[in-house]
Amino acid sequence: MDNSLPPADELVLVDRELAQLDARRSQLLARRAWLIRVLHAPAASAAFPPRPPVADSTPRGAQNVLLTLGGTLLTIAAIAFTLVSWGSMGIGGRAAVLSAVTAAALVAPVALLRRSLVSTAEAVAALGMVLMVLDAFALHRVALPETDGLGYAAVAAAVLTAAWTAYGSALSRLRVPLPVAVVAGQLPLPLGVLAAGGGSTAFAWAALLTAAADGAVVLWARPAPVRITAVTGAVALGGWALLTGGLLSLTSPWDGAPLLLAGAAVTLYLAWRRPSLAVAASAVAGLAAVTAVGGLLRAVVPADWAVPGYVLCGLAAASVWWLRAGTAGTTSASTPEAGTRPGGSTADTSGARLPAGVRLGLACAGAATAALGVVWALPPVAAGLLGPLARTTEVWSGEHAEHASAWYPGTAALVLAVTAAALASLPRLWARCGALALVWALLTALPVSLGLPFAATLALQLLTSAAALCIAVRPGPATRGLRTTAAPGGRSGAPGTDSGPGAPTPPVTAPSAAPSGPSADGPSAPPAGGPGAPWHGWAPVRPRTQAPVAAPGTVLGWSAYAGGLASAVSAVALSLDVRVATFLALGVVLGLCSAVAVLAADARRVVSACGAVLTATGLVFAVAAAGGFEDHWTALGLLLVPAATAALGARAPRPVALAIEITGGAVGLLALGIAASRPAFLALALALGGVIAAATAVRPERRRFAAWTAAALFLSATWVRLAVWDVTTPEAYTLPVTVPALVVGFLRRRRDPEASSWTAYGPGLAATLLPSLFAAWTDPEWVRPLVLGVAALVVTLLGARFRLQALLVLGGTVLALDGLHELAPYVVQAVGALPRWLPPALAGLLLLAVGATYEQRLRDARRLRDRVARMR
Repeated sequence: MDNSLPPADELVLVDRELAQLDARRSQLLARRAWLIRVLHAPAASAAFPPRPPVADSTPRGAQNVLLTLGGTLLTIAAIAFTLVSWGSMGIGGRAAVLSAVTAAALVAPVALLRRSLVSTAEAVAALGMVLMVLDAFALHRVALPETDGLGYAAVAAAVLTAAWTAYGSALSRLRVPLPVAVVAGQLPLPLGVLAAGGGSTAFAWAALLTAAADGAVVLWARPAPVRITAVTGAVALGGWALLTGGLLSLTSPWDGAPLLLAGAAVTLYLAWRRPSLAVAASAVAGLAAVTAVGGLLRAVVPADWAVPGYVLCGLAAASVWWLRAGTAGTTSASTPEAGTRPGGSTADTSGARLPAGVRLGLACAGAATAALGVVWALPPVAAGLLGPLARTTEVWSGEHAEHASAWYPGTAALVLAVTAAALASLPRLWARCGALALVWALLTALPVSLGLPFAATLALQLLTSAAALCIAVRPGPATRGLRTTAAPGGRSGAPGTDSGPGAPTPPVTAPSAAPSGPSADGPSAPPAGGPGAPWHGWAPVRPRTQAPVAAPGTVLGWSAYAGGLASAVSAVALSLDVRVATFLALGVVLGLCSAVAVLAADARRVVSACGAVLTATGLVFAVAAAGGFEDHWTALGLLLVPAATAALGARAPRPVALAIEITGGAVGLLALGIAASRPAFLALALALGGVIAAATAVRPERRRFAAWTAAALFLSATWVRLAVWDVTTPEAYTLPVTVPALVVGFLRRRRDPEASSWTAYGPGLAATLLPSLFAAWTDPEWVRPLVLGVAALVVTLLGARFRLQALLVLGGTVLALDGLHELAPYVVQAVGALPRWLPPALAGLLLLAVGATYEQRLRDARRLRDRVARMR
């Protein structure tokens, strides 16, 4: 059987196979070339092959640009034709041209939309609307030239608004006509009022009505551009109307109140129907209503009662928060927490359902009004608190300065009282803190507002301080009634730490049926969602760390404590007018601070202990001033304070002991400064201070510091006493002390080689070297400096030989200062003889040398420091 093909068919088959081989060869050659480029190209270019060039603009963007430019050019041409070439044509030609062009521009989008040319249709429709405006302008210039311009513009705007609304509704795929119609709709009523000669009130009403129409568009229109345009117009015109109403409420309340109330009603309805705008719109409505009602009250009450009227209106608006939450038209049952009043009573709120956003906005508006009222009532508080500090009379003169804010309305106290009562009714921690602060402010402002006499003012301030400090120590009654929220993990959280009034309990999420971690049978299946999902299934669950929340008692305690301290300082400053009052106030404040230091906790007891020490210091000054003591006797009396703090520090807790001892030490330094004018009494004061420090050194925890302090004070007292006696040879008094001290130190070092050289030899060497150094600096002879220098050199060499730090440091310091004193005259003389340019040049060379060898010098300094530190 012969299977060979005919020659013609076989030729076709061969040609086909060869073509396939050529195509495959081309593919392999292209692949080979790419592999060579990959192997010999940089790694970055191989990993990231070049991307194709990105076009600068998309076809859609280019089309929009071209259409915009074309429409703009046509609009410019139409305006130029209407304004410039209008007079060269007859009435028929003018009407025919404009009508034909306008009709063509308005009809053309219909055909363009059928061909899905939306962008082109938008551009042509925009041109047609511009031509309609030009038609209206042309009609006024030709047919109605005597018509009032504003009135014609109002009517034309209304007609154009209706026409564009119908046009946009008919061609719903066009996005331009309806927003433009909303913009045109802002003009008819305001322009009509201006054309009718209406005043600012009528214009505000027209703006408000237009804003109400914009609100209706926002509620019922669907396209987003239309709603955005309407919101912008409503904010602009409605804001103008409300601002005008606010100004009218100050000058003509009966004209401004209806405008404000109408605006509040419109805004509140918008907030009710649009949850996304509920908070902002209801806040504006609340402010408008408060302004309106407050303005009416201001018109019928005395001037001093105007601000309390506004505050009462604001509190009434804020009370809306306690109405039952809900939405319009809902009949759902109220939650257990809804309608609950502070204190546990339940309000009758049947039928009163307000969305949460509306309640929040109204509450914010009322709270802002009340806050402004509180700010208005603060000047009497500042005068009552800071007035005694700005003293204009002599101490104990018996004269009392008048309060700077005595002219301020007395109703400021009423504002503080009402606001404090409103905050106290809220079971929230922030509200309770605010109420506490306002009660303190009320008690501080009462003497100014009521014009109380000096004795009553002082008594009230002391009572205020006592009450505040009592709350700071025992804040339990102040926290009563605060709402408690459940903390994570089922624990009961601190009261008053929930998110806000009426905050619902967070829902409990049911546990998933499938375990999320490994089970007894094996690891659970990882959740779907990506390559990283298995890791989430195996990863350990970390507990969430929550920020620590301060206890309500602590927060309220600190708030009351700050007020109590401020009132105490003000009372003491006020009591300086009368001597008996000063002693009374200082005694009361001392007792209060001492009680708080004993009964309080945390840092309040430390601060109170320091305050008690300072108050005792004030008592000492008062006793000295009453007894007519001189300053140096007063200084000796002040030493009783550090003596008392040293005695109390032995029994007080550690933080309190350290604080009162530091404060007592500061008072002791003040006593030394006062006694410095009389050297003999300064020496006595230094010696008494040394006795106090030595007694403190008995305590193990204060032994090191107190012992050194006592030694320094005794040594200083000795030097001062020698100076008082005009002793010119201090060595006669210091050497008999130095020699036994060095012997005792030597024996101590033999018995305990680890003892520090400062403890063994420091006091003995300092007792002679330092007084001799002071004497050498004032001695014109050369014998004492020479002997002192030799002695210091010997001490330094001994310290270097036996590696004793005290000898090396004291001897080297005294030697350097003694040598400087002796060489100073010659150095000054040599510097004066040198050229003036030489010292700066030498200083520059020195700096260059130090800079060039800085690292080496630094290493040498560190090495020297380490060697000295290793000495005993």
